[in-house]
Amino acid sequence: MTYTGDVQVGGPADVRELPGLKIYKLAVGPYDNNAYLLRCTETGDGVLIDAAAEADRLLALVADQPISAIITTHQHGDHWQALERVASVTGAQVLAHPLDAPGLPIPVDRTIEHGDRVTVGVVTIEAIHLRGHTPGSVALLYDGGDDEQHLFTGDSLFPGGVGNTQKDPERFQQLYTDVAERLFDRLPDRTWVYPGHGKDTTLGAERPSLPEWKARGW
Repeated sequence: MTYTGDVQVGGPADVRELPGLKIYKLAVGPYDNNAYLLRCTETGDGVLIDAAAEADRLLALVADQPISAIITTHQHGDHWQALERVASVTGAQVLAHPLDAPGLPIPVDRTIEHGDRVTVGVVTIEAIHLRGHTPGSVALLYDGGDDEQHLFTGDSLFPGGVGNTQKDPERFQQLYTDVAERLFDRLPDRTWVYPGHGKDTTLGAERPSLPEWKARGW
């Protein structure tokens, strides 16, 4: 079946099969968050991005296969409600940026800075620090080369704009600048974007709107 990224709370995960990596997208309630399971097809190792809520459903998605890490994209509570339980059951390491790590309900095992890499079996994903939505928000990039750039943006980039900066002009300018320079200036239009809520998009679909976002200030 063709991956669309259109998932509903209570519904099944959507699965994307890439060379070397499988991506599972699951919507969890009550805030319609997206959680993502990345699994190396060669080794079976996995990483969970945002143990947002509904621990039972996340554990069912992980099933009886290992996950070595849980990465929290930022400190807001709707992105870590299931973190403590999923980490306890799976034994996975807890990762977050050091500026947001104190806001999580349990201590982190490893902090990740801009440019750091996290191993998923024989593949790696890169942390990209995007300041503004929170001080320590990160996006996570899987760059498989050719047509295989996949970007998990938490609440820093969505279809239609950057994340909420509470009408703070300094925070908006910081987030807009980071998104423009660290994502759009670096990555190709075909890069697939997996946000923390809602539907997916691509950098190419959003790129023409960058001047509008900058002008409106949100």
